[in-house]
Amino acid sequence: MTNGTEPAERLRRWRLVLGGERADGTGCALSGRDAGMDGALAALYGKAGKPQPGRERAGGLGASAPSVARWLGDIRTYFPSSVVQVMQRDAIDRLGLSALLLEPEMLEAVEADVHLVGTLLSLGTAMPQTTKETARAVVRTVVDDLEKRLATRTRATLTGALDRSARVGRPRHQDIDWNRTIAANLKHYLPEHRTVVPERLIGYGRAARSVKKEVILCIDQSGSMAASVVYASVFGAALASMRSISTRLVVFDTAVVDLTDQLDDPVDVLFGTRLGGGTDINRALAYCQAHLTRPAETVVVLISDLYEGGIRDEMLKRVAAMKASGVQFVTLLALSDEGAPAYDREHAAALAALGAPAFACTPDLFPEVMAAALEKRPLPIPETA
Repeated sequence: MTNGTEPAERLRRWRLVLGGERADGTGCALSGRDAGMDGALAALYGKAGKPQPGRERAGGLGASAPSVARWLGDIRTYFPSSVVQVMQRDAIDRLGLSALLLEPEMLEAVEADVHLVGTLLSLGTAMPQTTKETARAVVRTVVDDLEKRLATRTRATLTGALDRSARVGRPRHQDIDWNRTIAANLKHYLPEHRTVVPERLIGYGRAARSVKKEVILCIDQSGSMAASVVYASVFGAALASMRSISTRLVVFDTAVVDLTDQLDDPVDVLFGTRLGGGTDINRALAYCQAHLTRPAETVVVLISDLYEGGIRDEMLKRVAAMKASGVQFVTLLALSDEGAPAYDREHAAALAALGAPAFACTPDLFPEVMAAALEKRPLPIPETA
């Protein structure tokens, strides 16, 4: 049996979706909270200058700080955080509100997320000094949340990979891993003696106490890679905190900047970037190649959409040379949750032909990708790549 309230609820929802144009056909009037939601949606998605039956409802936020501040408060009242973040992003893109983010009062009103951080970083030198501290606090909030979600798992996953790669079959007594040794020899348990005969010892060599692997993160800081830059800075800090991995972080557009000395704080890394501008992947890879000290123990991660503005053939030759020297080369078209990115398919195919397939990677998958690269096993490439 159909509940009598269901048709009315469907009409209400269609009315909110369609925006109340004469052609919506619902005949449904809104009031109270629904009218407030409708007004907030209309300000962003409505058609300016078209009055609606019963009241004036024009799209647009008036490009003034007070009206935008009120609207930001309204959407946080009416919608969940995930929807608020989408609407903020659409407001910046559709209505050109980036300039208003230069005002501290506006920054305090927005819902902080990865995309907002990207927008703030893209404003760069246009940001006045009075706003920078507020912007830094916003970025810090987002980075801290990402670290809580990603850093611990990253360190745990990579520690396991490093332990497996360091395992040796003839360890000295003090280097024996007794937990793994016992597990590997349970079939040799002697009931009468209530003991396990350790026919095979598993342990760690001296290398386990020192740096065993080197990782170079090479990040494209063109405007389209904003979310990837944010996530990469967090992962770079997590890697740098591991004593058994030597981490270098390089960002590039047409110039190359080494931010390794700022890796103890991903917020410093982010404010050291300069989103936007051209792209010279070849120059960035030349810098990374020049800093290889132990190629066979190094993983180079290029994070780029591969729209190369430099010398394409030289770029491919550098990748081939690094792989020939023993480098594990990983190409990520994006490091974000944004779905399939736009990228240069010709360059991606050329890299795949060199044995360096390029694919998009979510933040949750990144630790597994790095673990596979460190252990020199096949990468867990998503099926949709």
